[in-house]
Amino acid sequence: MRALRLPGWKSEPELIEVDEPTPGPGQVVVKIGGAGACHSDLHLMHDFEAGAVPWNPPFTLGHENAGWVHALGAGVTGLEVGQSVAVYGPWGCGTCARCRVGVDPYCENIAAAPAPGGGGGLGADGGMADYQLVPDARHIVPLPDGLDPVRAAPLTDAGLTPYHAIRRSWPKLVPGSTAVVIGVGGLGHVGIQILKATTAARVVAVDTRDAALRLAEECGADLALLSGAGTADDIRRATGGRGADLILDCVGADPTLALGAAAARTVGDLTIVGIGGGTLPVGFFSVPYELSIQTTYWGSRPELVEVLDLGARGLVRPKATTYPLEEAVTAYRQMRDGTLDGRAVIVP
Repeated sequence: MRALRLPGWKSEPELIEVDEPTPGPGQVVVKIGGAGACHSDLHLMHDFEAGAVPWNPPFTLGHENAGWVHALGAGVTGLEVGQSVAVYGPWGCGTCARCRVGVDPYCENIAAAPAPGGGGGLGADGGMADYQLVPDARHIVPLPDGLDPVRAAPLTDAGLTPYHAIRRSWPKLVPGSTAVVIGVGGLGHVGIQILKATTAARVVAVDTRDAALRLAEECGADLALLSGAGTADDIRRATGGRGADLILDCVGADPTLALGAAAARTVGDLTIVGIGGGTLPVGFFSVPYELSIQTTYWGSRPELVEVLDLGARGLVRPKATTYPLEEAVTAYRQMRDGTLDGRAVIVP
């Protein structure tokens, strides 16, 4: 079969022929219907070096995957060949307290995971191929009626990651509250939709690109602001001087972190989703009182079920452009150049 493989750090992916996988006991092979291209893959190609993460290339890219059950290993029950499914991307050890409740991203025994701290497309073979081997059937989530694999694929990360980050702040996103999304890219534009679908908060979008702000408005943002020196003041004016109850930073660079701290409300949340490599000095007087600052990584398997339900009901629809597997590298180049609008989904 065909597979888009990352041969090494600081290298371009290559489309090559590999053997079609065969499932062992408890495993599932999925025929891929859609595989999302994520900005974090660019970091794998261009920024990471040996030792940066506990795994190394080569492996098949693609950690946002959906398709149809192709083959079942011995002992797998509850699934049928031909069934439409999504693949839960983070793969933990499966036995620690976190994994047992479906929170594999925070696995506490990562040495026993298939790719410590990673998963399919992140150390282990992902879905930018004709077929993907999923090492444990518990990572397979049936698709709800009305949701096809192409639409479902980006929801497994670009939907799940902001959903988890927003869900933890639900108690603060009451009527009269404000949520700010910094960076209206693959995750940010979905985050805006999730905020509108699941909270009463007023949503403010911030980006450096006019096209991204137009996308934010299409997704339901109440206010779209071009990022600049006065953006924090603009947010405070729009909130009556209080600031935002949630800052969702989908960039994570020094300037966006500083903006988040400057625009946040007391007792608010500053949640860092983007891996832009920035840092934020924190001292007693440098951030608002009781501002909670946290990073999040992906989301839980039960949360993925909830996200897929939102997708099936049409409440969350990532803006996606499809590419055949032969043009996956083109999609990544457009993403790198900033000319990709929304999310790219690779269709083998």
